[in-house]
Amino acid sequence: MTWEEAVLWLRKQPDKAGLVKDCFYDDPLTGAAERYYKSTEWQALKKLLPNPPGKALDVGSGRGISSYALAKDGWQVIALEPDKSFIVGAGAIRALATESGLPISVVEERGEVLPFPAQTFDLVHCRQVLHHAQDLNKLCLEIGRVMKKNAILIATREHVITKKADLSAFLRSHPLHYLYGGEHAYTLKEYRAAIVSGGIEIMKIFGPYDSDINLFPSSITEIRSQLSRKIGFNIPASFFKWTMAMRNVFNNVPGRLYSFVGIKR
Repeated sequence: MTWEEAVLWLRKQPDKAGLVKDCFYDDPLTGAAERYYKSTEWQALKKLLPNPPGKALDVGSGRGISSYALAKDGWQVIALEPDKSFIVGAGAIRALATESGLPISVVEERGEVLPFPAQTFDLVHCRQVLHHAQDLNKLCLEIGRVMKKNAILIATREHVITKKADLSAFLRSHPLHYLYGGEHAYTLKEYRAAIVSGGIEIMKIFGPYDSDINLFPSSITEIRSQLSRKIGFNIPASFFKWTMAMRNVFNNVPGRLYSFVGIKR
């Protein structure tokens, strides 16, 4: 299947309605985009954005929900998306931009060959993108090339494996990979090396339990409340923070989510 066909199939499965909504694959697209803008994920991510807003490149924009959120917060956005689809690709982004009236331009190209001059962008944003790269190192080199000095890279919700042997287990567990075959995952070492190769200094790496960015559709607040109810008293903040840190240390689930923040030097 194509990516569009896989998403359309998913929408037709009654038992997958929650997954469709959590992935923002539902229509109307403006409603899904606005829900993303109000999500705990975006509220956590926007705290990492440079200020004041400038020119942003949203790589692998998909349906355009992150481009919508960036534009709504004042960024001049170029959405990079190679898929032409009016459901999950460039066609959908253009329709979203027209309907919302937000400053989003669309470029149909892959991230490994960015059609922009060097030092163009103040921000490069990638949501669930790096693990889809055909060539991770080339993608990061191109991202670094088009970033201005002191520009920020935010790459979120990237699938991580501990060792190469874990990749097959992750792909078997993914709800859509068997339909369209587009998923992948890398080790933390591979992500770090690729990002640094683009001349980008990594400032922060968020583990699976470090941020609402990785935890969505759950959240740190929700997990703390659930644990407190389970044990019968409110967990102290310091102990809860230690508990989450330990979860990161011992979490070896293939495909767990990490996010990266870097600066171009």
